[in-house]
Amino acid sequence: MAEGTSTAASRLPVLSVVVVNYRGADDTVTCLRALRSDLDYPADRLEVICVDNASGDGSVERLRAVEGVLVVESGANLGFAGGCNLGTQHASGTVLAFLNNDARPHPDWARAAVRVLAAQPDVAAVASKVLDWDGERIDFVDGGLTWFGMGYKRHAGELDDGRYDAPRDVLFATGAAMFVRTGVFTEVGGFDERFFMFYEDVDLGWRLNLRGWRVRFEPGSLAFHRHHASMSQVDTEDNARELYLLERNALAALYKNASDATLASALPAALALAIRRATARGGIDPTQLEITRRDEDTAGDHDTVAISRPALAGVLAIDQFVELLPSLAASRAVEQAARVRSDADLLPLLRKAMEPAYPLPRYLAAHDILVEAFGLERVFGGRRKILVITGDAISERMAGPAIRAWHMAEVLSAEHEVRLVTVNPVCAPPEAPFPVVRAKHRELDPHVAWADVVVLQGHALELVPALKKPGSTKIVVCDVYDPMHLELLEQGKDEVAEQRELDLAGVTKVLNTQLERGDFFLCASERQRHFWLGHLMSLGRLTPALYDADPTVRSLLAVVPFGLSGKPPQQSRSPIKAGIPGIGAGDRVVLWAGGVYSWFDPLTLITAIGTLARRRPDVRLVFLGMRHPNPEVPEMDISAQVRALAGRLELTGRHVFFNEIWVPFDQRQDWLLDADCGVTTHYEHVETTFAFRTRVLDYLWAGLPIVTTDGDSFAELVRTERLGVVVPAEDPDALAEALERVLYDAEFAQACQDRIAVVRERFTWENVLAPLTAFCRDPRPAADRLAGAETLVRKPGLGAAGTVRRDLGLVREYLDVGGPGELAKRAAGRVRRIARERLSGGRHDA
Repeated sequence: MAEGTSTAASRLPVLSVVVVNYRGADDTVTCLRALRSDLDYPADRLEVICVDNASGDGSVERLRAVEGVLVVESGANLGFAGGCNLGTQHASGTVLAFLNNDARPHPDWARAAVRVLAAQPDVAAVASKVLDWDGERIDFVDGGLTWFGMGYKRHAGELDDGRYDAPRDVLFATGAAMFVRTGVFTEVGGFDERFFMFYEDVDLGWRLNLRGWRVRFEPGSLAFHRHHASMSQVDTEDNARELYLLERNALAALYKNASDATLASALPAALALAIRRATARGGIDPTQLEITRRDEDTAGDHDTVAISRPALAGVLAIDQFVELLPSLAASRAVEQAARVRSDADLLPLLRKAMEPAYPLPRYLAAHDILVEAFGLERVFGGRRKILVITGDAISERMAGPAIRAWHMAEVLSAEHEVRLVTVNPVCAPPEAPFPVVRAKHRELDPHVAWADVVVLQGHALELVPALKKPGSTKIVVCDVYDPMHLELLEQGKDEVAEQRELDLAGVTKVLNTQLERGDFFLCASERQRHFWLGHLMSLGRLTPALYDADPTVRSLLAVVPFGLSGKPPQQSRSPIKAGIPGIGAGDRVVLWAGGVYSWFDPLTLITAIGTLARRRPDVRLVFLGMRHPNPEVPEMDISAQVRALAGRLELTGRHVFFNEIWVPFDQRQDWLLDADCGVTTHYEHVETTFAFRTRVLDYLWAGLPIVTTDGDSFAELVRTERLGVVVPAEDPDALAEALERVLYDAEFAQACQDRIAVVRERFTWENVLAPLTAFCRDPRPAADRLAGAETLVRKPGLGAAGTVRRDLGLVREYLDVGGPGELAKRAAGRVRRIARERLSGGRHDA
């Protein structure tokens, strides 16, 4: 509901909402009333402007009857684009919103969008999430653009189950519900009125992106839409007028916004494809005028041929595109001069540029011919095939490696064909926008052969021997976020000494093989990056040539931490405070999110809880999952120690609770939001120094204040950003005090939560995977793996005189170091080496 003036409200910008009406007063009145009565935005910060596009049906009187709406009458039907522009001329807000007259806003529609504009100054426009009128099916959650200029709504018509609710950058917002900064809208000239309606929103978003602005999809900004209710007032049943506008405007948008190089290939192909689309749509015989068929033409050469209006729409669209060319050329000059981003920069936002869009057989055949003839795959970067391999279980209950592989596949699938393969026997994945396959070791080769790029983790490279061969040209990305050999130092403490050494040598060899083979490497933190740089240097991968080309070496080794969902967690139930006997709604819950492994220190935490419980009887500690979802990961001895200590201190079932079964991935948000703080404790050792505790990201996602042991990279983050409390290792008293502070000092806890809200945006999967995304857009073999690579300038030979000088220098050096004995030993060694070389057919350079 609209609110009155307050301090908080005064910090909101004035918002001007423009609604265009043309003979749709029933829908428009509903829309205007919803804006004035249902929208949660201060009344004195909200303008509602309705433009009547010369309806001539008495609409104006009905619109003026809606309280709090400024009605602007146009002298003619200006279309959606012209009507919106006219409305903005009467607006005083610093933010403009456009809402179709056959749409209605959710109460949070405006606030959610304004928050994005306030928080992200490089975002020019916000794309609302749009559902059908009943809120069941998707109208708009993402946009794509074909190479021939036609924008389309991805996932339109699908049931809305929330899977597309992560905020993301898009090429354009739908004109049905969008927001834009007034200054930017004015600077770019608003909507292009030549479009009249359809694709004016695509064109605007395209221009904004070219100029360096971002368009951001925000699912919290929600609207509901009766699709094309207004078009029914002006079109016929065959939708010919709509087809005409779509065809003409696609060509206009392509002509204005594509670069010279792109346009040279795309425009002639787009014109030809428009004709084929028209003839295919109309079922026209394209060979009827062939000279060889003259004798078959019984109707006579001069009779007319019937052409349907949908077929004619494509032909007339090209005709009128030509009429627009003089004015479009002037606009093109402006846009090309103002652009700061290349077509290649925008390719990811096109999503599936090679999408044919129409399922007509003759049309599809022509599409393929034109793509090949004009080399459009090269121009628009055909979708690459990317294989992600994990050894972890993929199911509703996933652990860290599988979660990381899953999100890599998910983010990359927006731009590429992605296949996620696990070699684990457990493969029962949730529904995904990419194929998920379980493969035995011997079944990996076909998947690898299919892929252009292979992203792997763990031991996966060992399972594909062909990738390790020196002549392999497949591009390989190695995800070394888990320093397995350091982990094994802790995990294997209970093993027999000899076996422990063998295991460590084996894992180190696995990692070295990856570091020797990979074209690009991912690690989880700057600390890890320094560690792996040492490894790469020792293996000879940091060559002078690579260093000279990239002194940062980030082209070879990039930081990609674990991420978190861009969609805020939502609680649907209370599994802890209303689900675990012994824990009540008023208790304070400390959550240990994740498994219990040897390198952690849950024993100090148990002791601290015992100490704290004596003065705070309502404190509760919950271990989220004791049994790992991967059956190949055995329960470690530390689990038994934790249970035993909690039992001895009489805490089990009173202050300490163990959830034995791993929580399904999509249910963990319920557990996180049922807690009051998150905790992670570990020992002080080298594994800690380079570890990346992924559970801390879950705490950030849920906004939980964090208590952590010092020593790892996340402790630095918590300390620097003041997200909770950092304590010394194995200090139960300090840990108890820290837990007490975050649980019972409400002001401190709230301050932590406020700061967490800012920090967690850095760790969304979309953001953290940016280096991998960038690499996959232009994947290249590592420079030292290119066939034929060699040193350009070689060291010259010594020659006879140089050899004598070298040997005399060595004689003096050996005499200085050890006298005649050292010289005799070295000389004997030289003689033996020469003899061996001659016996083996080798050559000796004296």
